[in-house]
Amino acid sequence: MSVTHHHRRLMTGRDPHEPARTATPLELLFDLAFVVGFGVAGEEGAHLVADGHVAAGVIGFALSMFAICWAWVNFTWFASAFDTDDWFYRVTTMVQMIGVVVLALGLPNLFTSLVHGDRVHNEVVVAGYVVMRLAMLVQWLRVARQAPEYRATAMGYVWTLVITQVGWVILAIAPVSVLVFLVGFVVLAAAEMTGPYIAERIRTQESGWRSTPWHAHHMAERYGLLAIITLGEGVIGTVASLSAVTQESGWTLDAALVALAGTGLTFGLWWTYYLTPDAEMLHRHRERSWVWGYGNILVFAGLAGVGAGLHVAAYYLDGKSHLGAVGTVLAVAVPVLVFVLADYLQFWLLTRSVDRLHLFLVCGTVVVLAGAVATAAAGFHMSWSLLLVMLAPVVTVVGYEVGGHRHVARLLEDEPGAGDELLTPKQ
Repeated sequence: MSVTHHHRRLMTGRDPHEPARTATPLELLFDLAFVVGFGVAGEEGAHLVADGHVAAGVIGFALSMFAICWAWVNFTWFASAFDTDDWFYRVTTMVQMIGVVVLALGLPNLFTSLVHGDRVHNEVVVAGYVVMRLAMLVQWLRVARQAPEYRATAMGYVWTLVITQVGWVILAIAPVSVLVFLVGFVVLAAAEMTGPYIAERIRTQESGWRSTPWHAHHMAERYGLLAIITLGEGVIGTVASLSAVTQESGWTLDAALVALAGTGLTFGLWWTYYLTPDAEMLHRHRERSWVWGYGNILVFAGLAGVGAGLHVAAYYLDGKSHLGAVGTVLAVAVPVLVFVLADYLQFWLLTRSVDRLHLFLVCGTVVVLAGAVATAAAGFHMSWSLLLVMLAPVVTVVGYEVGGHRHVARLLEDEPGAGDELLTPKQ
């Protein structure tokens, strides 16, 4: 019988093999808060790159993507394991959404301070994390109290959150140079990612080793939905930028080509992302979730970077960019390359399989992207070069549909536990 109320319920852990587990409306609402973060990061990064502050734009975008994605990762894995959907859980999730919005509001100051180079101002970003972390601490403490078998693991997460957050606060208020800040950021980011790995492996005399009960198919769906949101934000930002161009000078062939290239590229990247059988492999090899869960941060950064690059292309058409045609094409081609390499690496590490066809397709993608940059260097208009960039994911899509799908089918059939679920990618 379905539950129709949201009264308090014990947070005892979900069934990791629960049938038909899908994303909840609350999770979808939570993801919408990250649209703001991706949008601000892409816009600020594109603005700095178009103004000629390439290093500051790229560094700021990289820092922002880790902050945004890591906040999402923290909540999503917890929700997959302990979502009670009672009123208390809903309220703490709302608090985390507020923290995400605060984080997004602090990104412009972060980017601006990187241009000046004297000190990085991430105080508001850290304040957003404090809000989110307070909610997460309450949730993990609730697990420790109501689910004794997960108490040691939950307290491992609690100490990780407390120690790293103290470090972030110190780094935010300390008057350090940009270089010292970047070193501190790397150290704290490594601690953030190491903490959960240690917490999931804490053994106690009473309960032994008790990992959190996340759901493989649910997690694959959640990551896929964030990929769509990331791609969608790139489309929205590009349309907004192109609208400003067309309102001022009307529709031109170049504007139409950039719109076509952006839409086609977004569609191709979406198609490519969903070719990896994430759910099936995670279901059979839960120990591989670490490299998959963390590696997707690079995938999302590549997808968001494509949107930022398309922003730069719109600035170029509007005559507001200090970059030439080659630099503008690189602003789109480099993130595409990051996504392709990260996506293939995810497949290889998750399936423990490297096929010669994959290497051929990666090389083909690199050739297409290099050709796009070469055409811009040869004097072709930037918009025509972007059409070549649009074809980069097509290499993988065609390779998969022609022969790669048979490799995936054989791979899944040969895996232990074959037949436990449908052999279809990311379902």
